[in-house]
This record gives sequence, C-alpha cells and structure tokens, in this order.
Amino acid sequence: MVLKTFGWSFAVTALGLVAAVFYGGWTGFGIVAILSILEISLSFDNAVVNAGILKKMNAFWQKIFLTVGVLIAVFGMRLVFPVVIVAISAKIGPIDAVDLALNDKDHYQELVTDAHPAIAAFGGMFLLMIFLDFIFEDRDIKWLAWLERPLAKLGKVDMLSVCIALVVLLVTAMTFATHAHQHGGAHVDKAETVLLSGIAGLITYMIVGGLSGYFEDKLEEEEEREHEEEEEAARSGKPRSAVALAGKAAFFMFLYLEVLDASFSFDGVIGAFAVTNDIVLMALGLGIGAMYVRSLTVYLVRQGTLDDYVYLEHGAHYAIGALAVILMITIQYQIHEVITGLVGVVLIAWSFWSSVRRNKRLAEAEGKAAGSDEKTEVSSGV
Repeated sequence: MVLKTFGWSFAVTALGLVAAVFYGGWTGFGIVAILSILEISLSFDNAVVNAGILKKMNAFWQKIFLTVGVLIAVFGMRLVFPVVIVAISAKIGPIDAVDLALNDKDHYQELVTDAHPAIAAFGGMFLLMIFLDFIFEDRDIKWLAWLERPLAKLGKVDMLSVCIALVVLLVTAMTFATHAHQHGGAHVDKAETVLLSGIAGLITYMIVGGLSGYFEDKLEEEEEREHEEEEEAARSGKPRSAVALAGKAAFFMFLYLEVLDASFSFDGVIGAFAVTNDIVLMALGLGIGAMYVRSLTVYLVRQGTLDDYVYLEHGAHYAIGALAVILMITIQYQIHEVITGLVGVVLIAWSFWSSVRRNKRLAEAEGKAAGSDEKTEVSSGV
C-alpha cells in the first residue's frame, strides 16, 4: 500500500536529488533536501484538507490529481508562478523574467520579495474564507465544542464569512500594508495593492468554491435517483446523465483543489528564498515536497484516516486559519518558516491526539455496554 501510493514520490525524489547533484553539486543536493522537508512540513495541513475533498472523487480523478495535478503543482506553482509574479510586478516579458531568474538571481529575489504583499493578500484571503466557512458550519462532530457551537449559531447569518473576510482585509490594508516589507529592509505603502489582491482572492474562492459546491450538490441529488435513472437508461439505451454530471462535479472539485494548493504554496515559495534564490534548485526541492503532499493526500483517502480520526479535518482547518493570519502579518513583518510550519504541525497533532482519545472513550463505552448486556442475559437465565 505504501509503495503503491508513494512509489512515484520515491522515484521523483531520487531523480530530483540526482539532478541536484549534477546541477549544483553536493551543496545543491543539501539545498534540495532542505526545501523538500520545508515544503512537506508547511503543507501537511493541505494534505488533510485535500483528502476531505478527494475522498468524494472516484479513482480516475484521484489519478488525475496525482498526474496532471502534480504537473500543475510542480511546474505551475513552483516554477512558472514565481516567474509570472516577477514579470507582472516588474512589467517585463516572461522571457526576460526567465532570463532574470537564471542569470541575475539576486535581482530576481528582490522582485519576488517586493511582490510578496500582493501574493500574501491573495492567498491569505482565499485561505481565510476556507477557514471561516468551515467554523461557521453546523457540524455533527465538534472538536472544540465550547467554541464551535456558538460559531455555528452565528453561521446562520447570511454572508457572515464574506463580511468578516472583508473587514480583515480592510484592517490589513490600513495597518500592515501601509508599511509593507520590501527588499533591503525598506517599507512602503502597499494598501491599494493589498486591497485589490485580497479582493481577487475572495472572488476566486467564491467562483471556484461555489461552482464545486454546486456541482457536488447536484451530484448528490443525482445519486439519490441513481436506481431510477439506471432503469430508464436500460430501457432507452441512452447513457445516464449522472455520468456527465459526475464528470463536471469532479472537474470543479479538481479545480478547487488546484487553487487550494496554489494558496498553500505561496508561503513555501516565498520561504524558499530564505534557503536559495536559484530557481532550478527551488523547483526541484519544492516539487519533491509537492509530490509527497499529494501522495499523502491519496494515502489518507485510501486508508480512511479521516473517518477513523474525525478531528483531523478540524485541526487542518484551524491550521489554515492560522496560516491565513500569518500571511497577512508577513506583509509587514518577517516570520520564520519554522514558526509557520510548527503552528500547523502542532494543531494537527493536537487534533490527532484528541481523535485517539475519542476513539478510546467510545471503545470503552461499547465494552461496558456489551458487558452489561451479557450480565442481563445471565441473570434472566437466557
């Protein structure tokens, strides 16, 4: 099971490390190894959240997530994205941006650092909306019940998540963005940039999340009528519409997963510059990490881990909320990647421990119930 799920990750790791040695020697090897670990530690909560979505998709779309999705994640977000950001922020062509990344690494790093406020605002708003929609939803299983019960009641207010997100964006633009951190330790006013980027992140979430949710709901409705549609299809000889609808639902959920991964990768890409400004080594290291995150996502789905440890998804979403806040703060202040990674790891570890305790309590309760039933049967002479 482990080899089947992580086989491609192991292969990519081997190829990536060999390529790093040929490209940058043993120093390159060490940098790629460090970046891989950094990406995995920063994105573990991403894997847990992805698993909650991916488990609703069939085996075909899980394979698409591990193949096409990886190409988008590795080459799109870890290689192309930093170049595109530089091209837009510096107002130069993509070819010139690539030339800059390969031949003038220091200036390239400066441009990416200067673009950080826009990146952080976009990703922060997208992730904040995911967190808010989760905590305002009334769920049967609650982890921090003292907090989640009142929040679920507040969640009945229409558009509350959007209102809170916009308030957070406005406060960020009026505080952190007015002294945004730039290369060389300088601070400039990026309030307008942060506002526009944050609104773009909010719009992206509402469009992609709304479409994926719509088609998911439609798919569930079709599944309820599955038996009747099969009989009708058998009589008419026509394919069931549920097949096409399932494809739409899976496609938009896949699109949602990719945008979600993009938002999670922002901090990894920016944090990678603390290790190296070589775009090739960066792509190799972050690409290896992205492979493991995707393999871990599929592993969690196939093992049913989220069903066994019911608070893991809660912990991951709280980690998302923490990451959203951290991204907003980093517009003005630098926060070490170790802190960012530890916040997510601690929250997920806490939720895992809580899940284990819950399972233990349920097992003890079932054991006591079974024991009392046996005593009742003996006393009644059965």
